[in-house]
Amino acid sequence: MTLISAPSPSLFNWLDSRSAGVLLHPTAIAGDQGVGTFDENAVRFLDFLQAAGMKYWQLCPLGPTGYGDSPYQCFSAFAGNPYLIDLNALVSRGLLTTAEVASLASRDSDRVDYGALYERKWPLLAKAFARFKKSGAPSLGEDGETFDAFRKSQASWLEAYVYFRALKDHHAGVAWWEWPAAVRTYAAAQKSPLRLQLAPAAEGHAFYQYLFFTQWRRLRAAASARGIAIIGDIPIFVAADSADVWAAPELFELDPATGRPIAVAGVPPDYFSEDGQLWGNPLYLWSRHAADDFAWWHARLQASFALYDVVRIDHFRGFDAYWRIPLPAATARKGTWIPGPGLAFFNSVSAAFPDAKIIAEDLGALTPSVVALREATGLPGMAILQFAFGGDADNLYLPHQLSPNSVIYPGTHDNDTSLGWYASTAEKERDHVRRYLRIDGREIPWDFIRTSYASVSRLAVLPMQDILSLGSAARFNSPGKPQGNWQWRYRGAQLDQLLSGGTAAYLRSLAELYGRTPKSPG
Repeated sequence: MTLISAPSPSLFNWLDSRSAGVLLHPTAIAGDQGVGTFDENAVRFLDFLQAAGMKYWQLCPLGPTGYGDSPYQCFSAFAGNPYLIDLNALVSRGLLTTAEVASLASRDSDRVDYGALYERKWPLLAKAFARFKKSGAPSLGEDGETFDAFRKSQASWLEAYVYFRALKDHHAGVAWWEWPAAVRTYAAAQKSPLRLQLAPAAEGHAFYQYLFFTQWRRLRAAASARGIAIIGDIPIFVAADSADVWAAPELFELDPATGRPIAVAGVPPDYFSEDGQLWGNPLYLWSRHAADDFAWWHARLQASFALYDVVRIDHFRGFDAYWRIPLPAATARKGTWIPGPGLAFFNSVSAAFPDAKIIAEDLGALTPSVVALREATGLPGMAILQFAFGGDADNLYLPHQLSPNSVIYPGTHDNDTSLGWYASTAEKERDHVRRYLRIDGREIPWDFIRTSYASVSRLAVLPMQDILSLGSAARFNSPGKPQGNWQWRYRGAQLDQLLSGGTAAYLRSLAELYGRTPKSPG
């Protein structure tokens, strides 16, 4: 692939000072609603970040999750996850009662029970919507935005999404390609009598989005007031069973007769899985995207930049080449590398969003062309300490090999905790860690934290589990494992201990020692 001139540095050379942050998905925040929400516990977490001298909070995708509960397989690339809505905030509005919210969960649990959440939260959201309608649909936004104004401002994606969710509920949750032909695409479904019949249900889903975005804006404002910027995350691919594919099937590699994908995304055998990872996401018809200057992607990124201060794009290497797995397939072993859109895509993004800040998740099989693409864009890439040990001094993730224009992590949401990794990895890796870091191996999470802070990488991001020195039971996701992921949460007492027990102060001292304290405005 021939690389052309690099895009404007105003977009891709944004990471110009040293700082630190924490990786924590909102579902993992403590609380008594069965899952983390945009409530006072989230604000308490922001207080911790501020006390610790942090500048960033990094999240996983915030979209509505389905089977498997993965934030990387959502029903929409634009919508928010209603599970994150704080129901306590609806009590003061008269939309729910304290007793109703209390029925959701009775204790500060360290695991999310998604089955129970599904059974209990949706009926409460439906009650809140019914009362909202009965009360005359008052404005719930601090900026005075009404429900109708929200629907109009978000109509470009919201109308298709809420109709998709209403149809999905109507068809008992089955995938859209199993629906009757009359509603198997958005274009066809607009002519169906079901559009009028399901209008109340669709309006309910629009209301849940109104709540989500209203509460998220409030929480983001609280973060900004504390000097905390938000790093969001978007997967390169979208879920097959999503409003995105249903509404615009012409942009994806699908069988015209059935609407089903004829090939899907994944990665070949790698560090995480000997069979590779069969993600199952439909593939883009990149020629169609390029024909209108990536308009769908521009809309997606615009929505993301409205939610976050920085956007991490997952699976950056897919823009250079992606692993195409023909169907049917039981594993990701058999596939072909297909060229992606390359630098033309990023030049288009740069022209459309000259002030945007993006991080490239450039992990995986880093071929010379992938490296060349990232270097040509100027995007900061990622370095994972858990990937650094067990080889020789040429390992690209060893601290002495890193570039300042990078983000260093002890591990990501896909890794074991650092304590769990060290306990389970081979002695060769453990010995390399001890010799390289000149440590005894008894405080691996904090050894990795200090190493991250000391590195030349301008941004260091720490998993919350490592700050808490937790083992493998706190692992957030195991790639290739279809169930049992995304469940871990910290307890409220654990955060209290970080604030009162000296951990926040120690992290701030590390930030001061290694030049990662937030800069004062002006």
